Amino acid sequence: MKRWETLVEVEREAGKVSGAWIFRNTRVPVSALFENLRDGATVEEFLNWFPPVQRYQVEAVLNYELEMLAIAA
Repeated sequence: MKRWETLVEVEREAGKVSGAWIFRNTRVPVSALFENLRDGATVEEFLNWFPPVQRYQVEAVLNYELEMLAIAA
């Protein structure tokens, strides 16, 4: 089973953003992506609201989650 640690686009450090998973080289939690999408935002809006996050990072996270859903099925 894949793990978040295998994604180079994200990181987690105990002293950075309370140890939450964040987009690498930012302080933006990965959870912010899912919360915004849940609330109806588009990926484009998310990227505009959180300029440090790059499109390739968002795509990597979303692709990872799709793979996890396929494995769980």
